[in-house]
Amino acid sequence: MSPTVSHKDSSRQRRPGPVNHCPDLKSGPLPPSAWDDELPADGVGGEADTEALLRTAGGRPPWGPRGYRAELSNILLLFFLYVLQGIPLGLAGSIPLMLQSKNVSYTDQAFFSLVFWPFSLKLLWAPLVDAVYFKSFGRRKSWLVPTQYILGLFMIYLSTQVDHMLGYADGRSPDVTALTLAFFVFEFLAATQDIAVDGWALTMLSRENVGYASTCNSVGQTAGYFLGNVLFLALESADFCNKYLRFQPQPRGIVTLSEGMFLETTSHLMTASPNMCLSGECLFLLPQLLPEYSQTDFNLWKVFPSDFLFFWGTIFLITTTLVALLKKENTEITPSKEETKGITDTYKLLFTIIKMPAVVTFCLMILTAKIGFSAADAVTGLKLVEEGMPKEHLALLAVPMVPLQIILPLIISRYTAGPQPLNVFYKAMPYRLLLGLECALMVWWTPKIAYQGGFPIYYYIVVLLSYALHQITLYSMYVSIMAFNAKVSDPLIGGTYMTLLNTVSNLGGNWPSTVALWLVDPLTVKECSGVSDQNCWTPEAAELCKKLGGSCVTTLDGYYVESVFCVVFGFSWWFFVGPKFKKLQDEGASSWKCRRNN
Repeated sequence: MSPTVSHKDSSRQRRPGPVNHCPDLKSGPLPPSAWDDELPADGVGGEADTEALLRTAGGRPPWGPRGYRAELSNILLLFFLYVLQGIPLGLAGSIPLMLQSKNVSYTDQAFFSLVFWPFSLKLLWAPLVDAVYFKSFGRRKSWLVPTQYILGLFMIYLSTQVDHMLGYADGRSPDVTALTLAFFVFEFLAATQDIAVDGWALTMLSRENVGYASTCNSVGQTAGYFLGNVLFLALESADFCNKYLRFQPQPRGIVTLSEGMFLETTSHLMTASPNMCLSGECLFLLPQLLPEYSQTDFNLWKVFPSDFLFFWGTIFLITTTLVALLKKENTEITPSKEETKGITDTYKLLFTIIKMPAVVTFCLMILTAKIGFSAADAVTGLKLVEEGMPKEHLALLAVPMVPLQIILPLIISRYTAGPQPLNVFYKAMPYRLLLGLECALMVWWTPKIAYQGGFPIYYYIVVLLSYALHQITLYSMYVSIMAFNAKVSDPLIGGTYMTLLNTVSNLGGNWPSTVALWLVDPLTVKECSGVSDQNCWTPEAAELCKKLGGSCVTTLDGYYVESVFCVVFGFSWWFFVGPKFKKLQDEGASSWKCRRNN
């Protein structure tokens, strides 16, 4: 289960999510002993290939040992670029919760979940980003600068349209198709920026400090996701702001997603008096129509519109301009031995890797391993919102998890550093499956303890503990797969090889989540109460039931059907396929080495 919404066992998601926030697998350092038993006689694949990231044409490092303080400006720049990258991820992760509060169908939620796929499919265009560039401008800046400019402009444009897409401007249902297309482009651009920044990190920092790149990635994306998701959902909520941040209640949150301020607040006024609310006139009528708020409050709202997308779009444009003008790339660095010659060579290499029997087996297994978690990861958070939990409270539950998410990989890596990292994956799997049933019980329990003022404190404690246990099992499996991918990746082509394995691993979390969301509505059984010979099997039938004076009552929630099926499937996979999956780590290094013509 995941309190917020994003796709991360799948996207980068960072933070797990209802539609699932699970960490994205990134390339990491290879274990020092991964290939000690099969090094070629000439030494290829040894330290010279796995460690020497930065070399001059003469083979010597271009500088001596340097402390991190000598490159603090580069480290801070990388951190900030990753923060910017996390903003689109967080904003996209907040949309499903906002849609759920508008009572959209789970079929629509499934369609919107396609937004989170670009980070799991970026390997398809990553070779283009690596091979096509303007040498005079810089290999990474050739993609980073235009991508971030487009992102900034797109965010500013989206700030003028998103209210209409969400249905706030005219009181209609959200336009899920338009939202999905807009945020898919949004995430595609963010994924492209991620490719460029990841590549730049390897040459921006010296060999001694390149390890800080992964820290900037993890902490920066987490901070950006927090700003774009958790902080936004909290400050967008009028209830949260009035309860915790204001002395005097106001009818809206501190920030809005777009320029359409007051439209949601005044939608009921437009219905009652349409002639009084044309061309934004409701803005000036609010002091009379809502006398409990002072004129000063409304004047402040008119002067200081809180436009979240517009603000961050402007930040993107300003910072990108500064990077383009002031930051120079290191032009003395030559490609390392693991880099391929160009686009064609890279795609041929990917095809060669994917044909290897061991890789094929791994891909088939990992693409089905996470089916058992899909209902809990993808649907639980949305169901909690549907049952009455405020979306901002659900998002804020991720805050106390941040220290845990930082500490867990450090602890778990002690058990995955050996020759059999998949043992941790196998041992954690049944506990995560059982937590899926616990999530279903929690959703069932939620409406039974709700009261007019909200939920009791012990309910939030139970949810928080459940989320913490979920994170422990999730990270155990995540770190285990990361360690295995690093262990088996051929050092000569480590970047391409490991990126491929991680992409397949992420895709194995994305597609079950989309299918789980899509199946909730078809598996749900509803009856028309109050009207005989009428059902609610289709939207048209449900509308007819209401017109005839009846109401649709859920007799079987598809979420519970999915939860049981997923757990049964998951334990079947664990019992029958799990032992074979573990045996992959016993394959010799030759089974994973890619044979290609140089």
